[in-house]
Amino acid sequence: MENKNLDEKISQNLRYEIRNCGKTVKQISGEMGVTHSTISQYCSGKSQPTLANLARLCNIIGASADDILEIKKD
Repeated sequence: MENKNLDEKISQNLRYEIRNCGKTVKQISGEMGVTHSTISQYCSGKSQPTLANLARLCNIIGASADDILEIKKD
């Protein structure tokens, strides 16, 4: 159950960051070299990005992986 909650949080955070980055999903998918559907699946929680794709996506949308993954630094 904990993994499901984490997956939902990641999807929710991705949706938020993508919505607020100033780029369209089409632009983001083009820069990443993936389909529009792939980005939509990340945002809906149907699939999760690999670490490499998460890093690329964060760079493209200007978001921190820490924020997407909700990693808290003490």
